[in-house]
Amino acid sequence: MALSDLERDFVMHFGEMGSRWGIARTVGQIYAVLFLSERPLCADALVQALGVSRSNVSMGLKELESWNLVRRKHVAGDRREYFETPEDIWQIVRTLIAERKKREIDPTLSTLRELELRTPAEGDAHAHARIAALREHIEGMMRFYEELDRLETKSLVRLMKMGRSISHLATAPGRILPLRNKGA
Repeated sequence: MALSDLERDFVMHFGEMGSRWGIARTVGQIYAVLFLSERPLCADALVQALGVSRSNVSMGLKELESWNLVRRKHVAGDRREYFETPEDIWQIVRTLIAERKKREIDPTLSTLRELELRTPAEGDAHAHARIAALREHIEGMMRFYEELDRLETKSLVRLMKMGRSISHLATAPGRILPLRNKGA
């Protein structure tokens, strides 16, 4: 399977970005090839497209499956395993956010809660208060995320497209949202 120049540039960039997001470059590239493909691909096609080892592709596919970002697809008449990404971009985004929350935010909140339960030693009052404030802030963001996650995709897209027009809630006379002082 040969990649076009457009596809190759996307795949290379996605691999580079993946390494910045905390996943291996090859895992990002595997995902990018699957994302762009019109049909499910087997590991052999990914090896050919990326020029990496079969074991590297197998490990990358396992990681992507653990993130719920790819799924196995049976192809009639073929015993090989094929893989694909969801077609719905919003499903992909929601999955990424949910997985990052589960892997990064939830453990952090657990640790913050445990630390906050400790009786602060002498001299730890400031640190204890900062930990409590951080926990409260993250929990508030998670409540906001959960509210957004409950929205149907159509409503979420409409809300996102409103963008700056929502700012009238903060700028109109009698506004309900105060503006942030950027100098503070």
